[in-house]
Amino acid sequence: MMRYLTLLALCLCISSGSVFAQSKMKFGHIDSQVLLEAMPEKAQADKTLEAFAMQLEKQLQTMSGEWETKVQDYRANEAVMSDIIAQTKAEEIQQLEQRIQSFQQNAQKSIAKKEAEVYQPILDKAKEAIEAVSKEGGYNYVFDSSSGALLYQPDGDDILDLVKKKLGITGPPPAPTE
Repeated sequence: MMRYLTLLALCLCISSGSVFAQSKMKFGHIDSQVLLEAMPEKAQADKTLEAFAMQLEKQLQTMSGEWETKVQDYRANEAVMSDIIAQTKAEEIQQLEQRIQSFQQNAQKSIAKKEAEVYQPILDKAKEAIEAVSKEGGYNYVFDSSSGALLYQPDGDDILDLVKKKLGITGPPPAPTE
């Protein structure tokens, strides 16, 4: 009988130990900015983006130089121009100013698009590596120490509907107001 109780106690200890081990949460953190800077692909992406931006800057400088030349010509010859020629030249300058503004706006959009294009594969690669290491290491949650964002979490139940029910909230969320 004593042997049976000892065996039962041993089994309980082993099973409770494994339950405790399974319920233990493991947290990790990483500074994603340091990781990205360490990736060799980032240096090449930086160069690609910089070259693209310089190309746009060169075009903007050409347009600005053209504008400057037209303004100087207009100011130098304004006194001897007929009204119709002066008006035409002023309209040309104004149209060029509008083209320059439009170019600047489009250039900013193009740079943002190019930035996403060159950095997204790097970000995806880093994310995949973080997720793989997290799974291999048995981490439940991994936080980005540079931003505080949650980078990895195990699949789980979305409890939004349960919490809404608890709060008595029904129906779809309200439309955003502008």
